[in-house]
Amino acid sequence: MLILKNRIVACAILATLICSTAMLVAQEKANDAVIPVPRTGAQLERHESFNKRIKQGNVDLLFIGDSITHGWENAGKPVWEKYYTPRNAVNLGIGGDRTQHVLWRLDNGNVEGISPKAAVLMIGTNNASAKNSPAQITEGVEAIVKKLRTKLPTTKILVLAIFPRGADGNDEKRKVNIEANRSIAKLADGEMVHFLDISDKFLNEDGTLSKEVMPDLLHLNEKSYTTWAQATEPKLKELMGEK
Repeated sequence: MLILKNRIVACAILATLICSTAMLVAQEKANDAVIPVPRTGAQLERHESFNKRIKQGNVDLLFIGDSITHGWENAGKPVWEKYYTPRNAVNLGIGGDRTQHVLWRLDNGNVEGISPKAAVLMIGTNNASAKNSPAQITEGVEAIVKKLRTKLPTTKILVLAIFPRGADGNDEKRKVNIEANRSIAKLADGEMVHFLDISDKFLNEDGTLSKEVMPDLLHLNEKSYTTWAQATEPKLKELMGEK
């Protein structure tokens, strides 16, 4: 009988240890993609410059994202001036940003006091680089969409699928982005939130990505910014109420 009791006690202790370990593992794997975090240095200065521009008003269109969106001011500048400057567009892209950084920016002035007609969101590839899972990335994007809907209730949101990266479909980060895109697509409600995947516009028929399109297999050149603009133009016109 004593041996049996000792075994029961031992089993109870073991079960407690297993539960405690599981809880610690769960805590360690908490999704950082949904926890707002500020940037520092030049990135924070850029954020502050956004706030100064936003305070001036006259904003009808927003582009929100990371270095790929930021690049509209560099390789994509001629394309931006053709398609978006006439629409009173503001670029809210910061290189290196992940979903958590965008969440922080939205809470700290980037959309304060404005009511744009539309906002284009493309974010998440840096989360893939940071080893977030597709589900975690989706949760991050969903949190951004919800925050935009709260802060900009009259603005229609166009969520773009995370762009392809890497030489081909065997690229691990591309695989993460593709899986995340499948879930991100479900955020669309067909009214205020819309989803568009233009990935195929950048890829060859066999799914490979050329350096003629993305020189480092991640960032765009002027030609591919033109591709972006042309591929999204019909949907953007619709969301902005243009004929």
